[in-house]
Amino acid sequence: MATLAMVTGETLVQEILAANIQVHESMRADGGLIAGISRAARLIREALQRGNRLLIIGNGGSAADAQHLAAELVGRYRIERRALPALALSANTSSLTAIGNDYGFEDIFTRQVEAFAQPGDVLFCISTSGNSQNILRAALLAAALRVKTIGLTGADGGRLQKCVDLCLRAPSNETPRVQEAHAFLLHALAELVETEIAEGRER
Repeated sequence: MATLAMVTGETLVQEILAANIQVHESMRADGGLIAGISRAARLIREALQRGNRLLIIGNGGSAADAQHLAAELVGRYRIERRALPALALSANTSSLTAIGNDYGFEDIFTRQVEAFAQPGDVLFCISTSGNSQNILRAALLAAALRVKTIGLTGADGGRLQKCVDLCLRAPSNETPRVQEAHAFLLHALAELVETEIAEGRER
């Protein structure tokens, strides 16, 4: 029984790896996605160079991804450079629970966008489905405040793709595969932004 369980487990790992590789191969072959990553990095870099900020939102695993991206920019990804102003709006549990309790979960990000966002900032919206109500509401408010918006979703983009200036879609609708693709895309963005700022690019 133990041997059978081990073989079954190994087979499952192989299947997961194969699915992950297929998603990454699809990303590598998608010229539109590659161009979109470059454009997203440029939007973020230009905002940071103007003295604006990057605000990042997400729920659940995407909240962890939001904190991850913020940490890479405030701290350091690969290059020693100045700290970059990135803020994960999913990180303040007192604010999240107070807003959720007083206004409703759908407004946990809108209240913070209203409080912190300034014209010229960028709001980075992470949602595997693209349909999270609190993400959609925040994106719409950000647009009204003249804040640029970027979405990071799964393959179909959900409703979010129509609410943002730029939508990056991981080529899968399976949540685990989307999240794995998001981890790569966020690292690629961090490296592009960091490298271009360290090189002092103004284009």
